[in-house]
Amino acid sequence: MAVARLSKNPSSKNGAVRAAVHRHDHLSKQGLLERAFTFAFRGLVYAQIWEDPEVDMEALAIQPDNHVVTIASGGCNVLSYLTANPRAITAVDLNTAHIALNRLKLVAARQLPDYEAFHRFFARADSQANVLAYRSAIRPHLDETTRRYWEGRDLIGRRRIGGFAKGVYKRGLLGNFIGAAHLLARLGGLNPKILLKAQSIEEQREIFDRDFAPMFDKGFIKWLTDQPASLFGLGIPPAQYEALAGDEKMAVVLRERLEKLACDFDIKDNYFAWQAFGRGYGEGPSASLPPYLQQAHYDEIVERVDRIEVRHTNFTDYLRGRPDGSLDRYILLDAQDWMTDEQLADLWSEITRTAKQDARVLFRTAGAPTILPGRVPDAILSRWAYRAEESLDYTRRDRSSIYGGVHLYVLGAAA
Repeated sequence: MAVARLSKNPSSKNGAVRAAVHRHDHLSKQGLLERAFTFAFRGLVYAQIWEDPEVDMEALAIQPDNHVVTIASGGCNVLSYLTANPRAITAVDLNTAHIALNRLKLVAARQLPDYEAFHRFFARADSQANVLAYRSAIRPHLDETTRRYWEGRDLIGRRRIGGFAKGVYKRGLLGNFIGAAHLLARLGGLNPKILLKAQSIEEQREIFDRDFAPMFDKGFIKWLTDQPASLFGLGIPPAQYEALAGDEKMAVVLRERLEKLACDFDIKDNYFAWQAFGRGYGEGPSASLPPYLQQAHYDEIVERVDRIEVRHTNFTDYLRGRPDGSLDRYILLDAQDWMTDEQLADLWSEITRTAKQDARVLFRTAGAPTILPGRVPDAILSRWAYRAEESLDYTRRDRSSIYGGVHLYVLGAAA
């Protein structure tokens, strides 16, 4: 899920998101929805990124000499890519909260004393000891802007750093959305955590069919999900809502995506499902975690963390400042779903100019098909091979289960 966009006025507060989202008159119904979405994106959106890094790293085939450029979002995948041992990673974003979260994670990796402290801070993220660790080990090494963010207060007056004492994954736009979904389920007599007790994929299927699927047949749920604003918490702007729904009712689409999350992967191996159904990561030595939080990778993360650069800018503007043929891997998340044809052409022109031979671009879409043909000029797109069969396989195996498509393009390679 992405917040780094193209901007006609990047110097203005939230200008990049406005430039990407606002396509209709402000007094029209669609225009009002677009402006409501922009307002919702002013703070922390994703405490955890919702793209599967294991799928990403397989698709990207990162090499030791590669320079990776990605949208930062919650920072989980930025750090996880270090396990593939690239030469450099540049993470860009225009959401100031995401920049602050990424910079917090980098300093924590450098300054916390051991894996236990790092795990407690970002995997459990619900201990008062984390606030003490922030003050003693992390705070002295933060830049002033990042420190002000974490020591500032959110819209209801809570100090933001306090989120790591009370469950940071329950905060942010997505955390609040999941919390609201849990509340609705409980009001309907269903505790979503019941899925976490399943002992097999067969039992997961049984629980989903019995307890979860009927929720989507209720009239109120059908009405609610027909309102584009109801999905703002998933990071879905009005234009992407239309792409996600396609010709189906949104309740049908959401049921299918939730079914994949609940039934297609062993719950013990899917930390995305734990976040969705349990509002946090599992506990214990066998708990599923993102690569950067796994003990086996801790030493690698600490050793390589200085290879990451976090930039408060948008993707295309960053590329404009890079030399020809200087970059190897590009991860766009779902940002292109927000873009106009003009913005897509501008982005892919810069990607193609800066890409080395055999460079790879990975992105996701709300709907199933790739959105590039007919929108990016043929003179640019013809230089890239779309890996259709591989993309279908990556889509099937993406444990986050939110997206309709995961797409891989390779420069100058045969399809």
